[in-house]
Parts: sequence; C-alpha cells; structure tokens
Amino acid sequence: MTNMLEVEDLTKIFVIGKDANLIAVNNISFNLKHGETLGLVGESGSGKTTVGRCILRLIEPTEGRITIDGEDVTALDATALRNLRANMQLVFQDPFGSLNPRLTVSQTIDEPLKLHGMARAERRERVAEMMRLVGLEPHFYHYYPADLTASEQQRAGIARALATKPEFVVLDEPTSMLDPSARAEVLELLQNIQKELGTAYIFISHDLTSVAKISHRIAIMYLGHIVEHAPTDIIMRSQRHPYSRALLSAVLFPDPARPPDPYVIEGEIPTAINPKPECPLYGRCPIREDACKTEVPPMVEVEPDHFSACRRWREVATGTSA
Repeated sequence: MTNMLEVEDLTKIFVIGKDANLIAVNNISFNLKHGETLGLVGESGSGKTTVGRCILRLIEPTEGRITIDGEDVTALDATALRNLRANMQLVFQDPFGSLNPRLTVSQTIDEPLKLHGMARAERRERVAEMMRLVGLEPHFYHYYPADLTASEQQRAGIARALATKPEFVVLDEPTSMLDPSARAEVLELLQNIQKELGTAYIFISHDLTSVAKISHRIAIMYLGHIVEHAPTDIIMRSQRHPYSRALLSAVLFPDPARPPDPYVIEGEIPTAINPKPECPLYGRCPIREDACKTEVPPMVEVEPDHFSACRRWREVATGTSA
C-alpha cells in the first residue's frame, strides 16, 4: 500500500527572543497509509500538537517537506492550500470550545460544505449522512452546542471534520475531555467511520490505552523528537528506548496477564530553548553513555519495522560498540 502522507525532516522553530529559539519539532520523519491510524504519543510539551498543525499548515513549518498523494503541501500558495483543505481536517481537543455557540448542529456540519462550494441540495443530504454516521439522531438537527453533552458535542465536531470526506484527519486529543464511557464510545465510532470511509487518522494523545486501542502504528515523541516508532502490537510489548519503556510503565493496563513494569526516569524535562546537540534524554537516561552527549541519535531499524533513536539499541542493531 502506497503512502498517502509523507513527512520528511519536519522542524518547527519559534523565535522567542534575541538569540533564543524554541525548537518545538526537531527534524522528524514518518508516513501514513490510506485507511491507517498513526498514534502520536508523548507527555505535554513534546510537540505532538505542533506536528499536527504543521501538517495542516495551520502553522508554517520552519524546515522539512510534507506531501499528500505526492503533492508538496509546503509549496502550495493560499488558493491551492484552500482547495486542499477539503482533503485534510482537524478534530479539536475541547469539543465545546471548538463549536460556534450560535450555530446549530446542522449549520456546524454544513459550514465547511458551503465554504467549498457544494450545492444546497447536496449539502442537505451530506449533513443528514454525517449525522447518521456519527450517531446523532435527526432531532439533534436544530440543537445548539449548549444543548449537547460533551460526547454529543465531539460527535458534532467529528461530523464537521468528515463532512468534506477528507483522506485524513488529525485528531488532537479528541477524547481527553470525555468520561471513560464516552471515550470508549467515541473511539469505537472513529474505528467504524474508518472502516466505512477509509479515512486515515493521526491520533494525538498522551493516553496510551486509547492510542493502543485505535492505532495501527505508534510514534513516541520526547522534546520535539520521535524516539521510537513501530506497529502498535510490537511497541506495546517490546520497547527499544528508555523513554518509551518509562512511558508505558506508568500506565496501568486492565490486563491481569500484564504485570506492572516499574521503570522510572528521574529528573526534570530539559528546556527546548536552544537545546544542546545531544540525545534529548541524555540528562535523565539511566543507560546513557559518553557518546550520547555528542550527537542526536538517528532513527535506526532495530528489528523489522521497529525503529528507535537510542544509541545503545543502535549498537545492538549494527553490531558496533561505543
């Protein structure tokens, strides 16, 4: 299966003062296939949301190349980008804050269709189709966001994002503000929609249980870097980076066959302002070596389809030593 989305050497730098640059995303690469879900995981401040917004060009990348079906998104002018937006959409973290309180559910779903020039009769049919797809009954047609529960608000937001039938959607922590039962419902809804429409997702979250449920592959981010990347089943059972192991050890999975794996990384997360040219985990890593202080380790395939940016595992993979 060919790649629908390709991200190459993406970097985003925010200038925050004289000689002070915050590197929010630091030279990352990945791809996404049609109908696939990539889970982008990391703690707050790791750069996950910035990656999603750079891909959609809601903020401009500093460096790198982003292609969708072979078309270079980073090179598009305003008109071409506007036309492409029907093919790539975003679901926000806050379901209530992302909806216009003065628009009804039907008007909310209709808005992107109107912006992209769809005829009124066709829009009416599409709105009804999207409401059915996300499980909103016809009586919600004239409801306002304040009349809905958080789960229903997020369903309306998902319907709005899917109204133009995009090839892929960036889901920016779409379940973080929902209670556990609503979270499970929305995750199941997203999976059913993917099966029906073939939509690809980038699922951004710090909730590993949700990511593991919905994602085909997982990329783990730390301080603007992707430090590990593999299919979900592989990365959930066998981590090849100290940060990945620490991240998963902090999650209590509802599985009696999976014993706790206490693995703690001590120390504070370093600043992303003018970072040193070293492994981003160097100051906290329990297995660091002197050589880790001289370079940012590249991603290396440590086993089939399993990539890690850890020098220790790179040596195992290549048969070299420090």
